[in-house]
Amino acid sequence: MDGGRGRGRIGSPDAKAQKLANQAAPKIDGLFRRIAQLFELHKTALIFTGILVILGATLSVIPPLLTQKAFDLGLFPKGGPNMPVLIEIVTLMVAIYVASGAVSVIRTRLTATVGNKVMSNLRVKLFRHLQSMEFAFFTRTRTGVIQSRLQNDVGGVAGVLTNTVSSVLGNTVSVAAALIAMLLLSWQLTVVAVILMPLLVIVQRRVGQVRARIATKTQESLSELTAITQESLSVSGILLAKSFNQQDSEIRRYERENQNQVGLQVKLQMSGQWFFALVQIFLAVIPAIIYITAAWLIEHEVPVTAGTIVAFTTVQARLMSPMMGLLRLALDLQTSGALFARIFEYLDLKPAISDLPGAKQLSTQAPLGLVEFENVDFHYPDQVTNLAPILRDVSFTIKPGEFAAFVGPSGAGKTTIAYLIPRLHDATAGVVRFAGEDVKSLKLDSLQANIGIVSQETYLFHSTILENLKYAKPGATQSEIEHACRAANIHDAILKFPEGYETVVGERGYRLSGGEKQRIAIARVLLKDPPVLILDEATSALDSISERSVQNALDEASKGRTTIAIAHRLSTIISADVIFVIENGQIRESGTHEELLSRRGAYFELYNEQLNSPK
Repeated sequence: MDGGRGRGRIGSPDAKAQKLANQAAPKIDGLFRRIAQLFELHKTALIFTGILVILGATLSVIPPLLTQKAFDLGLFPKGGPNMPVLIEIVTLMVAIYVASGAVSVIRTRLTATVGNKVMSNLRVKLFRHLQSMEFAFFTRTRTGVIQSRLQNDVGGVAGVLTNTVSSVLGNTVSVAAALIAMLLLSWQLTVVAVILMPLLVIVQRRVGQVRARIATKTQESLSELTAITQESLSVSGILLAKSFNQQDSEIRRYERENQNQVGLQVKLQMSGQWFFALVQIFLAVIPAIIYITAAWLIEHEVPVTAGTIVAFTTVQARLMSPMMGLLRLALDLQTSGALFARIFEYLDLKPAISDLPGAKQLSTQAPLGLVEFENVDFHYPDQVTNLAPILRDVSFTIKPGEFAAFVGPSGAGKTTIAYLIPRLHDATAGVVRFAGEDVKSLKLDSLQANIGIVSQETYLFHSTILENLKYAKPGATQSEIEHACRAANIHDAILKFPEGYETVVGERGYRLSGGEKQRIAIARVLLKDPPVLILDEATSALDSISERSVQNALDEASKGRTTIAIAHRLSTIISADVIFVIENGQIRESGTHEELLSRRGAYFELYNEQLNSPK
């Protein structure tokens, strides 16, 4: 709704939403353990990957050892070159390179498959969890921020999920194999080659901490950019910008955040570059130091052959490559840890409204249209304590099949009452009963399956009319759909469209008139066929002609079911069986239209204000 849009732009969301949107670095206990648990469903594939990694790493260190043999036994043996031995060694080296390449291709395919499946499962898990969150969570959190967690944050860890397992295992095995090979060639040269490695690890940790902080700020900026895009480029946002001639303002707002994003991305890319430059220098210098060390060893009569020196420098280069890989991976893990923390932060949110232990299904024998409130109070969890509650001591009974209406000024609590019935909110005190059962004792899906809602702001998907209708009942037949549309007084209007029921309604149904959208929404509810129907000011935004068409559809929809109407125009609820007048969160009076007029109270005043009837 537009209210959420306004709060996101110029107001301040509640403390919890503010924390979720803007906190710098969420702390998640056992973060890396939880990341590892994401791979539990793929243990067999990971074991096979591990075998391939170990095989590939082992194959990678054999050629340098063969190089030593090629030099010492094939090229420069006593008596001159030995071609048969050299050809045999070279052939073996080529075969190993071919096998190593094949292993690498298979391993890459496997790790890519596992990584993308893990990412897909994580995205679905987060989406499923968000679907379980209470209605209030979405009214206080900007849609773009939620979308960013689901898309940008999950997408940001894709590389880590895809490459981590094979990289960690492969590089570790390669480092170990290279060290073993180096030790076999010369333990003295090995000490010289690795003496500065611990210093690099210490520096890497510091760089990783800096990158993690920058990554968090980058994702926050990306969330803001996504929120601005979602708000400004939606149909409602474009209409608002054009109607107030604020396109330039929206462009400037986007440009500012985009520039912030660019700066953060540059910082993220540059962080650690000096570290890796230092590593590159170190790698370039090591062979020269090895040559000097080898010369010193030879001078002191330590046996070091030319083949040993060539093989050692080759193996040392192979050591540095996986070592660099491990250092980079450690940086990526620290950086991605910030994104994983943001993802797990949402996954750790507990829905304020959910099935309680022992919750039960509604019995088909229960009086499904019976709605009762007993001494109900309500205030929002984040509401300032010294403010009056939204509802206070509300009690009433609506019998099955009755048409009940709630009227009163804006902000009186009418919609809140309606939303307490399907547990979009939960009462702070008192009891809300449906079919004789406390709604908190019922399973949410069982409760909500028996309630239909038609709101003032009708939401239609950017799809066909048919798909929008089938949202209520995916398996509905064409006959059932047309029957519901005839009852909603929209069937003939649909057939006038060139594509009929296959007409695409556009974003939020903007290709349809307000009356057409409302009647399609009514048809959708009729297709669901709930025993209780809630009409939340379903005609207040329509012109008089559209209102009559929609009201006729609503009258048809109300037949044979309990109907609860929140009304702004009193003309739409004159025939109600009972009318409740709500003021300041309390029921001021109730009765039929005639009874309330005869009392000359709050309803009488409202009626005269709207219809200008004689007093």
